[in-house]
Amino acid sequence: MKQGKRVGIVGAGNVGATIAYSLAMLGSCHEIILRDNKIDVARGKALDMSQAASAVRSHTVVKVAESMEELVNCDVVVVTAGSPRLPGMSRDDLLMINANITKEVIEGIAKYSPDAIIIMVSNPLDAMTYVALKESGFERSRVIGMAGILDSSRMAAFIQEKLGYGGGQIRASVMGGHGDDMVPLPRYSTVAGVPLTDVLSENEIAEIVDRTRHGGAEIVGHLKTGSAYYAPAKSTAIMVEAILKDTKQIHPCAVYLEGEYGFSGVVSGVPVMLGANGAEKIIEITLNAAEQEMFKSSCASVEALILTLNKNNFFEGK
Repeated sequence: MKQGKRVGIVGAGNVGATIAYSLAMLGSCHEIILRDNKIDVARGKALDMSQAASAVRSHTVVKVAESMEELVNCDVVVVTAGSPRLPGMSRDDLLMINANITKEVIEGIAKYSPDAIIIMVSNPLDAMTYVALKESGFERSRVIGMAGILDSSRMAAFIQEKLGYGGGQIRASVMGGHGDDMVPLPRYSTVAGVPLTDVLSENEIAEIVDRTRHGGAEIVGHLKTGSAYYAPAKSTAIMVEAILKDTKQIHPCAVYLEGEYGFSGVVSGVPVMLGANGAEKIIEITLNAAEQEMFKSSCASVEALILTLNKNNFFEGK
């Protein structure tokens, strides 16, 4: 019989392990189950985290699932599994490889944790969220992609760096897809409630927006051998916490649209209310003409990826 809340994490690499560590330190769930093909590595990390949790008097225990069958009765399952883009690999190659990995993982989640809320972190994020939704057969509120919180936090950090003050009081807002087509919203970004346009010039805001779009690539450029994981992991942990604690907080997340913002049949990042049932409500904010155009372009990029999947008969039999 299950005691307390249980979170499954598929993929125990840098992002998955850091999500698990963050949640274990918070003590927000009774049990975290790591699932990774490198079982011994996952086991070592699980032991290390359980001991760290004991150090801070957290009741969370971190365990390992040797197969998907052991990832049972989870309240939330986070999916970080996927291949990085390797030299010589096209975006479409990466799309198909990660879509097939996602398909296999989601089949296991749907079978062994049929009541779970799925949070997708694998890239390309919006397309993988679409795959997870279609393969699971879950209602759209229970399949959510993590991107908006990360992109907003990057924008907020860049605003703070530019201003030299306001730490902890900056609220940045980003919508749309995760990547070059994201839609930063300076109009909805504030510093202690003061509009961003009152404290920064148009040029300064344009610089921040551009840097936010390429925030992930900037980190990859420094690391050389990997990509960001602290901020992606913390952003994911924030979503897990909101769901487990039923906070009804509003965060930008990637969800399947059914007419909201004038789009259907596509996944994109929009403000949603997170609670025990996942993305319980989609918030529709007013976009001006320029923002609408950016959002349209962002959705078109995801639609192109979905088209590639369909051309490759990925969803045949569904």
